[in-house]
Formats: sequence, structure tokens, C-alpha cells
Amino acid sequence: MQSTWRVMPGVMYNYDVNLIIVMLDNTDIKVLENVVVRFSGDSGDGMQLAGNIFSNVSASVGNQISTFPDYPAEVRAPQGSLSGVSGFQVHIGRGVYTPGDKADVLVAMNPAALKQHAKFLKEGGVAIVDIDSFKKRDLEKALFVTDDPFTELQLKAQVVEVPMTTMVKDALADSGLDNRSMTKCKNMFALGLVCWLFDRPLENALHLLKGKFAKKPAVYEANAKVIRAGYDYGHNIHASVSTYRIESESIRPGHYTDVNGNTATAWGLIMASEKSGRPLFLGSYPITPATDILQELAKRKDLGVKACQMEDEIAGICSAIGAAFAGDLAATSTSGPGLSLKSEGLGLAVIAELPLVVIDVQRGGPCTGLPTKTEQTDLRQALYGRNGESPIAVVAAASPTDCFDMAFEAARIALTHMTPVILLTDGFIANGSSAWRIPDYDEYPEIKPPFVTPEMRGRWHPYLRNEETKVRYWAVPGMEGFTHRVGGLEKSYVTSAISTDPANHAKMVEARRKKVENIANDIPQLEVKGDASADTLLVGWGGTYGHLLSAANQLNAEGQKIALAHFRYINPLPLNTGEVLSRYKRVIVAELNNGQFADYLQAQFPATDISRINKVEGQPFLVQEIIDGVTKIINGGR
Repeated sequence: MQSTWRVMPGVMYNYDVNLIIVMLDNTDIKVLENVVVRFSGDSGDGMQLAGNIFSNVSASVGNQISTFPDYPAEVRAPQGSLSGVSGFQVHIGRGVYTPGDKADVLVAMNPAALKQHAKFLKEGGVAIVDIDSFKKRDLEKALFVTDDPFTELQLKAQVVEVPMTTMVKDALADSGLDNRSMTKCKNMFALGLVCWLFDRPLENALHLLKGKFAKKPAVYEANAKVIRAGYDYGHNIHASVSTYRIESESIRPGHYTDVNGNTATAWGLIMASEKSGRPLFLGSYPITPATDILQELAKRKDLGVKACQMEDEIAGICSAIGAAFAGDLAATSTSGPGLSLKSEGLGLAVIAELPLVVIDVQRGGPCTGLPTKTEQTDLRQALYGRNGESPIAVVAAASPTDCFDMAFEAARIALTHMTPVILLTDGFIANGSSAWRIPDYDEYPEIKPPFVTPEMRGRWHPYLRNEETKVRYWAVPGMEGFTHRVGGLEKSYVTSAISTDPANHAKMVEARRKKVENIANDIPQLEVKGDASADTLLVGWGGTYGHLLSAANQLNAEGQKIALAHFRYINPLPLNTGEVLSRYKRVIVAELNNGQFADYLQAQFPATDISRINKVEGQPFLVQEIIDGVTKIINGGR
């Protein structure tokens, strides 16, 4: 469930629960700038739900948040097995740009979860375990060879052994629930304990829980009772575990919500539809991790959205192309394997010169690859993955909340320049979430497609274009005097009739290339952050932004001089890209692939000496990995 808040100086007012939260001084509570919590357990243990509620509650008290859901691709691995462990990491506090490298607190619901995720716990951190799930059989399932998993893992942390299963059953003894149903509430006990540990208002968590189980009041009551039991248990162990207050950020007043990248993408398309006056159509086929975009837009019939689940990826893009021809803001969503299947349809959209938004939520590949893991390995496919000279605009979102802006931008570019646009996100930012200020309608510009005008009647033909921008004029079928066809065969530049003339083909290829190139005049200049006197430029694109920014900030704080340039516009590149790169002695490109963007920049600017930091593990960067990579390159390594 989404919940929104109104932020005012000194207080946080939640419109959904009519609750004013005022943070009172408490000298018994330690104050921290930020903290990282990781929930881990079986895929059926509700770790994603517990993590999401904790994230929402933290956002409601003014914390910045960044989350990382990390779950297996298996539908349901054997209970208690290593392959079935699901995790959810959240970073809360001030100056939060990533989910954090390592956790201050790890919640492990069983030995498998502890074994898989102990590596993510900081030395000296807190491990909270359900000791009832650490019996001999549980340890054997997790492949422990001794009966002391903490020593075996050489865990250097404060271990809090909590009999969660027993306490949950005691709390629900008179609920009438069966044993299995009671056990399923364990995640809420853990959530209640963590809410106490970090001084979170339990009322907000209960409100979110009530929304989750609105149609199941008995289930809500059981979970509410358990979350209170976990919170109360925290008071009972107060002497052995410290509590913490996480500092809130000074943020702009407004309505805030916790939003993930897929939801933000869907909402950005809706905003573009409103601003262009074009009905929104999405034709898509379900695919991890992009399916939530289709599901979110399917809920928005109240806003005139038409979302169709098609029989396959090819039908998805072809239905969207038909909607674009009919005058809609047309979109299709997919991941890497689906983008491969859409390639011929993309070529049709290029030669027909129709506005189309293709959202590619990247995942590990090739082929089926790693369906639930993240990578940036579709860049070459987005840039070049079609037959013929088939230029397409490519943009990339930098964060979960930036997915809204870049979905809007992709639609604006497509509608304004009459071209397909590929929006690249990735599994990390699509499933991860951040606190997002809901923008005012007037903060976004009107979108004005190049429609035909009545004065063109009689002299118009389908490929009549603005000779300066090379953008063709758009006629919506049904407009009197503008009956036309477009298609996959080459057309005459002059008459729009089918043409196989060599010189004409060359001219049409050049017109389509120039049209995409001219988009550079309609996008922002590349911005540089960090030390203005630096001679090292760290470069990234897409969803790595938070990690690169955190690394640059830390390196500068340690006395290094580092600047950061992060790209959201890939094709065409911002007009000042060459000038920016030329300023620096050293350019380092960090990306979650084997160097696709670095190769692209090197081809565009061959005089630039580019070093690389690459990772292809299905996992996002750790900030420390970037710091280590930059330091090594500065010290003479490659």
C-alpha cells in the first residue's frame, strides 16, 4: 500500500492516519546520521512486506530512504534451503543515495538466511535471529557442520537470540488461527522489534498493515497483535540492546510517498499523457522485472489509460505501434529478452516515424539469465539492436524516483520528435524505492506534438517534415483530408510513395539520423558535481547514480579531488559532452557490464583516455568497490 505525508517544519502530518508525529528529545536514545537494516528469511517469510512497511514508516518521519529487494528467481525453493533466501535492505537517514554497502542490523529468520546474508553485516553490528528456527535440522538444511552457526561463520556482531516463533504462538494462542497461519506472522514480530530499536512510530506501521489486509480483518488483527508483541519485547531487552534515533533530512514541504521505480515509471507516462492530451496506451507482455509497470497502468482506467496484456512480446510492441498510428501516447514495457523480440517492431516504428516509448527494465543475461537480478547489459542492444540504419533515442533513469522524470522525458521526446525512444531502467531501481515528493502539475511542461494543421490540407503527405528539425508532421486517422498509410517499405522523400531509388534511400536514412541527432538541442547540458578543481572525472549512467555520487563524496571528503558526470541522455549525448570530457586528465567509467558505455564514449570521443570499473554479478555496486577502483586507477592501475 502507498501512503502519503504532508511535511511541515517540525512536524510530519500523515493525511491517511490523521496523526501528528513530533520527535521529542530522549537522552536514552543514540542519535545516528543514517543506518542500514537488512531483513532476510525464506521467500515465504514476508521479508519484502516487513521491509516495505519499515521503509514507509521511516519516510513518514522525514528520513531519506533507499531500498534493495533481493530475492531468488526460484518460484519456491525448499523451506530453509540456501537457494530460497529472500532479502530486503533499506538505508534510512540523511544523505542517503544507496541501500548501503553493509547492514548495521541483520534480521535472520533461519540459519540459511544468516549464512547467506552474514556477509552483508558490518563488524560490530547487530544480528537478530529467531532462535526457535535454529534447531539441528534447520542447521543441517543450511549446510552448517557444527551446532554453533555464529562461531562457524566467525560472526563479529552482537547476536540477539529471540524466540520469535514461540512468542508469536503465545501472542496468538486465543486467535483461533492454525499453527501455520500463526507462524506466518513472524515477520511482523521482527518488524515490531526493529521499529522499537530505531524509535519508529508503531501507529504508522499499523496503519500500513491495516491497508494491506483491509479485506481480511482477522488477519490484520493477528498481525497487529504480533507487531505490538515485537515492539513490547524490545522494551524488555532494553538493557542489552541500544535504541537509536535516525536524523531526519531537512526537506522541501509537500506531499511525500515511498515509490519504487516501476510505479514511478507508470506515473511518469500518465503525467506525459495529461500534458500532451494524448490517451495513454500500453501494450505489453509480463516479464520480470518489468511486469509491475503493466499492473500499475492496468489500475488506472480512471485516468483513461488503456493497458493491454498481449499474448507475446511481438504483439505487445505491434499493438503499441498501432496505437501510435491512431494518435495515442503509445508505450510497451519489457526486459532484455523481450527487447530482443521487439527489435523488428522497433525498426518498423523507426521507418514509419511514429512516437513510441519502449521501457527496458534491464536484468542479468544473456537469454533468461538472472531474471531477478540487476545489470546494465542492454545498452548496446538499445543503441544498435536492429537491422539497417535504425537510429533510436535512448535515455536512462538514475534512481527509483527519477524513473518518473525520465518516463515523462521519454514520452516528451517521442511525441515532440516523432521517433521511438528506449527508456533504460534496471532491476535495482525498478524494485528499489525512495521517498518521493509528489510534484505539482505545473512543474512539468506542456508537450506539443507536431500535428498537421488545416492549412496543410491538400499539400500534405505522410513524410512531409520540418526541414530544420527533420520531424515529420503527425496526422491522426479520421482527420478529413489527411487519409494516409505508413509502413515498413522505404518511401519517397518528396511524395511519400514507395521508392527503391538509391539516392532517395540515402536521403531518408540521413533525415532519420539527423532527426535523432537534433534531439540534442532539446535536452539539458551535462552537469558535473564534486570538486571543481579535480583532474579525475568519474562517469556513470542510469541506475548507478547513487553509488557513484556516494563514492565521489567520500573520496572528496578523504582529500581526493573527484568530479562526477552522470548520464541520463545516452543517444544523443548532451551537446557539451565532448567539452566536459576534455577538461579532465583522467576519465573513469563505472558500469554494471563489461564496458558498453565506455566503448560508446570512446567511439564518439577517440581522443579521450577512458579507464573502466566494471561489475557483472547481477548485483549493484558497493560504494567501496567504486572507491577502491578509483583509488587503484589514480595510483597507476587500470
